[in-house]
Amino acid sequence: MRKPYSWKLKRREINLGERTALMAVLNVTPDSFSDGGKFSDPDRAFARALEMEEEGADIIDIGAESTRPGSARIPAAEELRRLIPVLKRLKDRLGIPISVDTYKAEVAERALDLGAEIVNDPSGLTFEPHLARVIANHDAGLVLNHMRGRPETWAKLGPLPDAMGTIVRDLDAAVSRARHEGVDRTRVAIDPGIGFGKRKEQNSLILGHLAALAALDLPILVGPSRKQFLAHPTAEETRFATAAAVAASILGGAHIVRVHDVREMRAAADVVDEIVRS
Repeated sequence: MRKPYSWKLKRREINLGERTALMAVLNVTPDSFSDGGKFSDPDRAFARALEMEEEGADIIDIGAESTRPGSARIPAAEELRRLIPVLKRLKDRLGIPISVDTYKAEVAERALDLGAEIVNDPSGLTFEPHLARVIANHDAGLVLNHMRGRPETWAKLGPLPDAMGTIVRDLDAAVSRARHEGVDRTRVAIDPGIGFGKRKEQNSLILGHLAALAALDLPILVGPSRKQFLAHPTAEETRFATAAAVAASILGGAHIVRVHDVREMRAAADVVDEIVRS
């Protein structure tokens, strides 16, 4: 069984462990790898967020800057231009918490003011370490994702030596950085960063050795959804491949899985949860 945790967010706590929580991806970018441009209109993004909650999402994770391989960084002003209209529409309209996928302290500050309760930092506090101070000041939840290098340089990176050992050490260091800035451990979750600078075969290795992350004694989030190492010729086949990776993540100890196809992954997660409980 997964160790249970009570994850403290800005306005509530989520009990993790008994049932897998689904973090639903809502990209409001023109260039994300799987749904770029589809929800860049605030009204469509708003409608999709409500739909995902209805389909079984436990958290909505909104991203306004793509971190797909090869993507370039954008200024905070542009990220906020995409994000603020969506957050304003969603304020007090969902029964589940909103997470914002950003590494920028300025963006996180504004998002938390507009009702977000979690910051999902794709860089694990390596791009803007003072982001942690914003989290501490707001008593928000924090996801520390393991990223190797930067999206614009991933194609040039060789295989990661001792993948799991490196990920555990780097995440442990990220947790220490967060704690140093005043973030309480009860507010932190960790993510091994599937695809974030890792080679295709190493993503499978990470899923197979996910239990190594239990040593950090924090809730584990995994985001395999539609990643390149799962890609198949059709969207339907890729969904099936994602469901397999979701199942492997849960069996390996993940408390939260980050997904695009909420309805299908809720069905998959519910079956695996039943197996885990038995």
